[in-house]
Amino acid sequence: MNQAIALPTRREEDFRYADLGALAQVWPVAAEIISVPASESGNLALVLDGTAPVAREIAITLGDGASFDLRVLNAGSGYGRVAVRIELGRGASFTLGAAQLAGGTQTVEIVTNVLHAHPDAVSRQIVRSVAGGQATANYLGKVRVAKGADGTDGSQSVRAMLLDRTATANAKPELEIFADDVKCAHGCAVGELDANGLFYMAQRGLPPAEAKKLMLQAFVAEAFAGAADEERLLEAALAALGRLV
Repeated sequence: MNQAIALPTRREEDFRYADLGALAQVWPVAAEIISVPASESGNLALVLDGTAPVAREIAITLGDGASFDLRVLNAGSGYGRVAVRIELGRGASFTLGAAQLAGGTQTVEIVTNVLHAHPDAVSRQIVRSVAGGQATANYLGKVRVAKGADGTDGSQSVRAMLLDRTATANAKPELEIFADDVKCAHGCAVGELDANGLFYMAQRGLPPAEAKKLMLQAFVAEAFAGAADEERLLEAALAALGRLV
């Protein structure tokens, strides 16, 4: 007999900031398995833009020399969660570009766990979040470098923009390194729209809402640069920004 999988609690790190009430509506979440053979490549673009709670869990394994490009637009009006686990083979490459747009009282979040199990692999994560109203945007990301995984190159760039003082952004980039010859870095910033930039645009006749939208469009575009579906993702992000600003 199958036993029910218990709903996580906030004691579990990956669910520290989750909307557990909304998560309960879609729990349990089945993992989507993606395996890329050695020297091959793959890509996936996810757009979460509905009204119902959504939770996705993706487990990716990359063979030696394989590559995978994952892009995420988390912009629905309900709870949105994307959790990614990935293991990289020797010389493999992984790119994550994600944008989260949240308003009202909703919660959106991206959780990543990247394992550099073998030497010379590269991982790049770029996450841009925009939160207004009383919304919450979360990012929890761990990069683990196993013993012997020399030559690892891993980076996390995490930035959040708060449109209102009542909005919240939680960011926890984390490195766990057990190898010596590696290049790993993470950067994290939470802020507001540049007042000088908005004033400059206003002086040139742009309405405040349009000026905000343009600045935010440039902000989230960083997450989709170089994607196979870059144009489609930007169009969907711009539509979501129109509802938010």
